[in-house]
Amino acid sequence: MGHQTQYIHPDLKLSRFDDTFYKADVLFEQHLLVWLISGETKIVQGDKTYWFSAGDILLFPRNQLVTVINYPKYGQPHQSAVMHLTKKRLTDFYNVNKVEVKQMHPPIFRTFEQHPLLKSCLHSLIPYFELQEPLPENIASIKIEEAITILRTIDRDIDHLLANFDEPGKISLTDFMEKNYMFNMSMDKFGYLTGRSLTTFKRDFKKTFQTTPQKWLTEKRLDLAHYQIREKKRKPSEVYLEVGFENLSHFGFAFKRRFGYAPTETAG
Repeated sequence: MGHQTQYIHPDLKLSRFDDTFYKADVLFEQHLLVWLISGETKIVQGDKTYWFSAGDILLFPRNQLVTVINYPKYGQPHQSAVMHLTKKRLTDFYNVNKVEVKQMHPPIFRTFEQHPLLKSCLHSLIPYFELQEPLPENIASIKIEEAITILRTIDRDIDHLLANFDEPGKISLTDFMEKNYMFNMSMDKFGYLTGRSLTTFKRDFKKTFQTTPQKWLTEKRLDLAHYQIREKKRKPSEVYLEVGFENLSHFGFAFKRRFGYAPTETAG
C-alpha cells in the first residue's frame, strides 16, 4: 500500500507507511511535532544514530538535515500524527508572548519520550481524522497553541528554538559539507543551508574542493561505507541507506568501481 498521508488541516496530518521500510533525507521548512503511534523510527544525524518506538514524541527543527528511516513493527504499519509549527503561526504566538531569543548552535531534534501532557494533546487529534470535512481553523489553532504552550512548560529552552526566525547565513563550506555529505539533498538545498545561491555554491565548491559536488559526494559516501563495512563489520544492506545511496545494487556497483572489489568481499 506504500505511503498514505491524511490531512485534516494544512498543519495537522496522519502519516502511514505499510512497506518494509521508508527512508528519506529530510530538510523541513518548518518545525514538526511528531507522535509515533505505531512502528519504529531510526534517525541518523551526523555520526549519531537514534531509535524510537511507539509512543515516543519528537520535535524536528526546521532547516536541519536528518535521515529518517521508518519501519512497520509487530504486524502494524508505521503510523504517526504530525503537527506543523509554521513560521507564521509561531510569529503570531510570539508577538503576543514576547521572549528574548538566544542563539542555539546547532539546533538539534528533541525527544520528549512519552510525556503525558504532550501525549494527551496529540492523542486528542485522532478522533478528528474521522471527520468527513476539514477541521475548522479555530479548533486547529487551539490545538496547536496548546501544544506550543505545553512545549514551553516542559522545556525551558524551547523558546530559543521556536522564536528564532533567522534564515541560514553564509557559513564555512568545508565544515558544513564534511558534516553533512551523507544526506541526499539537491544542490539547491546544500546552497541554501550554506547561505549561497546555486551558482555561488558550485563556484565556491569547485574552488574549495577542486572537483564537482557530485563527484566529491559520491567518493565521501563510498569512503564512509568502506569504513563501516571493513572496520565496523557492518553489512552492506545496513550501511548503504545511511551513507546516502538509495539503491543497494547501485551502491554495490559504485563501491566495486571505486575499490576494485564488491562490498561483500573481504579483500582489503
